[in-house]
Amino acid sequence: MRGVGRSAADRFDAGEWRRIRWWALLSVCVLAVVGVVAWFTPVLSVRTVRIEGVSAVPEQQVRDLVEIPSGRSMLRIDTTAIARRVAGIPKVHTARVQRVFPSTVRVTVVERVPVLFYVSPQGAHLLDAQSVEFAIEAAAPIGVPKVVTDHPGSDDPVTRAAVSVLAVAPVALGIQVGEVVARSISDISLNLKDGRTVLWGGANDAERKSAVVLPLLTRPGTVFDVSSPNLVTVR
Repeated sequence: MRGVGRSAADRFDAGEWRRIRWWALLSVCVLAVVGVVAWFTPVLSVRTVRIEGVSAVPEQQVRDLVEIPSGRSMLRIDTTAIARRVAGIPKVHTARVQRVFPSTVRVTVVERVPVLFYVSPQGAHLLDAQSVEFAIEAAAPIGVPKVVTDHPGSDDPVTRAAVSVLAVAPVALGIQVGEVVARSISDISLNLKDGRTVLWGGANDAERKSAVVLPLLTRPGTVFDVSSPNLVTVR
């Protein structure tokens, strides 16, 4: 009797396993068909390309670089390659490309923002917060300080130091700056729009300098020296 019981159980288990294998095979076939349909047919084709975050960069310039062929499946687009092409635009800092199913590709652009500019016969050269020179404009940008140094440029250590100083200065001070005069990496002055001057020095001790400079500017005077933040002077 025990042998008969084991034989019935074995037959039951074998039947169950056959059904499980059959359903697994059917599932794989269905998924394969769905994959082929989605990959090679217009069912999931790209119908809309949405560009976000552009202002200084023409939207059409971005669209021209997206380069998605008509009818291309959402699954077949190379988002990394598209993002790399868009990020190659000089005024673009970063680009992100996402699939938004069922049929939209979203391109999100973060543009470079000028923090300083310098002048040459070609025009106003714009520098961003990473000291990258990304554009030359005919006119100086409104509200962006001018950097004055002997050899301005993104590869010039003194220019990069000027950018660093402006980056670490308090925002309330930065919006007052009209010109950054950089004589060396440790001798940088901020000429304010109202005619006053802040002698900042180098980018070191930024936290201490930031703490003392704004209270110091409430005092009467035209030259405010915070280059040695433990011994500030006004004259």
